[in-house]
Amino acid sequence: MEMDNENESHHKSVQQIQHPFHKEHPLVLLTEQSDEALKAYCDGCGELLSAPCFTCIHCNYHLHKQCAEAPLVIPNHPLHPKHSNAGFFLRQRPLYDNDLVYGCVLCKEKRNMFFYECRACCFSIDIKCAYLSSSYKFNQQPKLDIHQHPLTVIESPMAIDVLRRFNCFWCHEPLIDAIYFCFDCPSFIIHKKCLDELPPKIDHPSHHKHPLFFNHSDSDRFCNLCQKEHSRHFYCCSLCHFNINLECALLRSIIEDKRSHQHPFSLLWRQGSFICDACDTEGNYISYICLKCYIVIHKKCISLPRIIKFSRHDHCIFHKYFLQTQELTKQDCKICFKEVKLDRGSYSCGKTGCNYVVHVNCVLEDYKLYEVIEEEKQCEELYEKSIQSSITHVIEVNEAGEATKIEHFSHQHCLVLADKMEEEIDRKCDGCMLFISTFIYYCSECPFFLHKTCTELPKIKTHWFRQWQATLNFEGFKQCEFCAQYCSGFFYNIGGAWHMCIRCAKVADIIKCEGHQHFLFYDFKCNEKCNGCGTNNDIGAFRCGKCKFTLGFGCLTLPHSALHKIDQHMLNLTYHDDREQSYCDICEQERDPRLWYYSCSNCDTSAHTECVLGQFPFLKDGSTFSHYDHKHRHDLEFFRKAEGYPRCSYCGKLCQEEILKCKKSTCNYIVHCKCRNYQV
Repeated sequence: MEMDNENESHHKSVQQIQHPFHKEHPLVLLTEQSDEALKAYCDGCGELLSAPCFTCIHCNYHLHKQCAEAPLVIPNHPLHPKHSNAGFFLRQRPLYDNDLVYGCVLCKEKRNMFFYECRACCFSIDIKCAYLSSSYKFNQQPKLDIHQHPLTVIESPMAIDVLRRFNCFWCHEPLIDAIYFCFDCPSFIIHKKCLDELPPKIDHPSHHKHPLFFNHSDSDRFCNLCQKEHSRHFYCCSLCHFNINLECALLRSIIEDKRSHQHPFSLLWRQGSFICDACDTEGNYISYICLKCYIVIHKKCISLPRIIKFSRHDHCIFHKYFLQTQELTKQDCKICFKEVKLDRGSYSCGKTGCNYVVHVNCVLEDYKLYEVIEEEKQCEELYEKSIQSSITHVIEVNEAGEATKIEHFSHQHCLVLADKMEEEIDRKCDGCMLFISTFIYYCSECPFFLHKTCTELPKIKTHWFRQWQATLNFEGFKQCEFCAQYCSGFFYNIGGAWHMCIRCAKVADIIKCEGHQHFLFYDFKCNEKCNGCGTNNDIGAFRCGKCKFTLGFGCLTLPHSALHKIDQHMLNLTYHDDREQSYCDICEQERDPRLWYYSCSNCDTSAHTECVLGQFPFLKDGSTFSHYDHKHRHDLEFFRKAEGYPRCSYCGKLCQEEILKCKKSTCNYIVHCKCRNYQV
């Protein structure tokens, strides 16, 4: 009997685990593949899920058994002997949104998956490559110094399933033999044979007069072909002072990459410049031509990804050398808003009726915003994976198919659909904290309301700001990192790094704003002053492609109307003032007429936006956050007014403004919001 209890205890311990990267719920072991799991992906390695695996039924979180049981620390790795004593620790990417989150040293990808990181430097290798590379043999760099970074030779015969999409840097053949590998340069992978057997003398088609001899120099030399400075080894003709670097000397006459183009490209020696048909930018001297399609391109454009998933568009986009249209219409790039030439290369959406088109260099400029797709069938899988409904259960529907009674992840009771509110016109939506007008879901058991549009927001989606998964949460009290407002209600957590309130999340990357006559598009590099409030933008901004007009998230998400005791009517957001000198009717200070403000046309009232809205317009009374600067570490609640005007525990003055109050009835801790640095 005792043995049976031990077996039962062991069986239970095997059936579920508590993983350090998913502390919300235990993960349950599945030994057989279910139909639902066939479409799921492992959150550890990113591959399609297969049994045995661990899964969380609450959060759609899955791990292969091998990934779930991966050691949290490995003592060393053969690819990184330099800091073998420091240890390599399992991490979950991304940690932060900056360039210090490096890609895997082998596959060069930077995905939301498990990886091992060296504590002493920025070396990291994802969990999949760590498994594959454990059996490789590694040696030190070659004696011939031809590259600016150290090279390591991998002597395994088939260089890796991970590197299947790369070719040799010089001969462009598949990596089926020993290779030299650069951890710093994603494309610098060379067959050991190619590097070790460089000829001492070559006849080159760019210089028919004399042979070129292999040489070395510690100083920079000018390459007569690519027109760039180069150092170390090169081929030269000393009689004619003609130099070419090794890359240009060993250019392959024919290159074929059927993942990008169905025909081979032939090397074309052409004096002077040309316009690349793949990316529509200028090239110089060295080009490749497809003799069937008559297109001329850069060498680097031969391997442009054919399909990518760009964060700023819902569907996958495809590279095409020209676009066929039935009408003679001009197409503008949806990133820079400059014209896209239809007879040159661009990326466009493959969905019928979708006219999304972008320049090649615009869409590939920031690697954090796109993901390379290997096969077209992955597009639909990726789209289905990126969207998950926040409505957990539909109880009733009407004749039009609308859900009239639902269960929602944000509330404990059922919610009922209504087309309008009969009373309480100042009632706000608990999701976005804006006034409710029509089409809402409400709770019949407690005062809880949601706009229909807020209710239908996806629980999990890919947000255009980053090519990362964004998860909808119902937070008590947080500061949005986009509009800088302290808010209650719904927040999207983008890749574990950014908190975005629901008002900002509803803003598309290309918008039409009532305060401006042209379309605005989001520019990640824009740091111009906002025309709405006059402040600088430090995370990019929306700008006009036709004139110097810029808006930040803070002004774009301002309520179109607001109430204030200074006026009996609703005050409307106003975008310009014809008067030379203006004053705020609330603070009675001068107001800049060029900036946005609230006004009432009936009463000639005008006021600063911040004076009308107050300091915390999107916070709900009773909003809670934990472990604030309070010696007892109790949860605190936000209130706009305190009953009985108690004294602030920090400054000792009467509390007549917004306060933070301890939730514990036995604790008398109360503090002005302005007295504390209310970072959550």
